[in-house]
Formats: sequence, C-alpha cells, structure tokens
Amino acid sequence: MTTTKQLKSTDFGVDWDSGGVPAPSTVREEAGCTFGAARAATELSLKRNEFDLAVYLGAVRVRTGPDGRPRTDREEIERLRAQDGFPEALRERVRTVGTAEGAQLLGISTVRFARLARAGCLTPVAFYLNRYRAVVWVYLAQELEALASRSPELLVGNSPAWMRSRLDAGADLRPRNWRSRRIERLLALTDDPWVRAAIVAQGLDPVQLAEVVDDPYERAHFTRVRPEAVFGRRGSIAGREAMERLMPADDPDEILWRRISLIKELDAAREARPAPRPGEGSADAVPAGPAASAPPP
Repeated sequence: MTTTKQLKSTDFGVDWDSGGVPAPSTVREEAGCTFGAARAATELSLKRNEFDLAVYLGAVRVRTGPDGRPRTDREEIERLRAQDGFPEALRERVRTVGTAEGAQLLGISTVRFARLARAGCLTPVAFYLNRYRAVVWVYLAQELEALASRSPELLVGNSPAWMRSRLDAGADLRPRNWRSRRIERLLALTDDPWVRAAIVAQGLDPVQLAEVVDDPYERAHFTRVRPEAVFGRRGSIAGREAMERLMPADDPDEILWRRISLIKELDAAREARPAPRPGEGSADAVPAGPAASAPPP
C-alpha cells in the first residue's frame, strides 16, 4: 500500500488549498447536519488523504457549504457507513500502490508492470516526486485487480504485437491517461461553465490555448477560476513545475480533442455569462465548489 509519506506528496489533481476547488473545511459540523473534511474522514474511518482521494474519485459525495467549502451531509456519512464491508470496502476503493507493490499484486516483474503502464494498459491515479524529483506514478489497487481478471493474457508469456510495436516506438501513455482521468474527474466536481472551460483549457499549452481562445480576458478568467493543482499541502515549486510539464497534451490527436472539447465548453460558458472585464471583478462568477456526484460503479 502506498505509504503515508507518499500520499502526503501525492497530487490527485485537485487543489484543496486555493483556487477553483475550495479546501475541505476542518471546522466542526454545523448543527449536526454537515461535516467538514477532517470530521467526515474520521466518521468514515479514513485518513485525510484517503478521504480527499475518495471525494476526487466520486466515492464520497460532497456539496458546497455556505462558506463556499465542500461539506459532507450526515446522510452521506450514514449511507456509506451502512454499506456492506464498511470501512474496509471503502478503504479498498482508495487503496493505491506503486510499481513495486503493483507488480507484486499482479504476480509479475516490475519491468513487465512498467511496460503495461507505458503501453496504456494501466491508468495512474496520482503521482509524487521522489528524492531526485522524478515523477513516480501510483495506481488504484482495484483497477490492477480488474485488469488481471479482464486480460490475464497480458500478465504471462510474450507481450502482444500491438504492445511491442507501441513500446518500440517509444510510447509512454502514463501522463496522457493520468491527465485524461484528472480532467474527467474535475469536470464531474463542478457544474459551473467557466470552471469547466478552465479545466479543459489546462490540457493545452499557452500557444494552443491562445489559438482557441483569442480573448485575453477570457484566458485571464480561466486562471482565476480553474482548480489549481498543488503538490502536497504546501504546493512546492517542484510539484508545480511537474504539473506544468504533465498537464498539456503532447500528441496531435489529443491536442485536437482538447481543442474541440474546449470550444464546446467555452460556447456554453459564453452563453451562460460573459467573462468579467477589467474593473468588473468576478462577483458574478459561481464558486467552483464540487457538485454532488454519484460514486462510480
């Protein structure tokens, strides 16, 4: 299982400290109806980092409280506590592993595990930086077990021709798969059209973004409302630099898809309301708090 130290340095792709997705509150529950993140984690027998990942994955539904911060309803706590296998089943949904433990879980070598991940058979849920500031990917244990059940042939014998061809060409789909998951999950956490557009815009580099969104005020608004990912709780410079390298699409087909997606989201945002102009502020902007989302199947 990923260590506590690793998880504290892990970026789930959600900024709980500033910007678009407010930090889960650590204050006491209000009138016994809703809970802040720290108390909700305790009620669900989760560590705080496990709770953050559970919210990110949609396993725990939250809503925006009066203070703009995500809150967990008492009914949601009771729903989860009433499920079979609680709390072990919930913990298992957010259990993460690195390459070594993942390979052990699948009964394969770390080399084969890395090949599966680079070929796109596995999707990282998060990453952290090691002591050398190199990106280390982590995966959901349940997804690895699902791969073993779904495609056992990938774990034994020779790799299929398509995988060998992809790897021989130098493919590494880990960043692409991770950012696709991140964008999809962040979109599931908000209904605000400008925040949604800002989330999709993060998948393009500045040049590509300027070609799609030629209005500098709209691009500036993206910066104000987008969920800024931080690295761990302190938002280290190295972590932010890693995010800047990993977030923009780098393959032509993915770039095209991100551009098309951004145009769609931007049209919806413009229809809802214009981006604030200089001097107007952002008073009309809807807070980018997470919307209530159903747990994934």
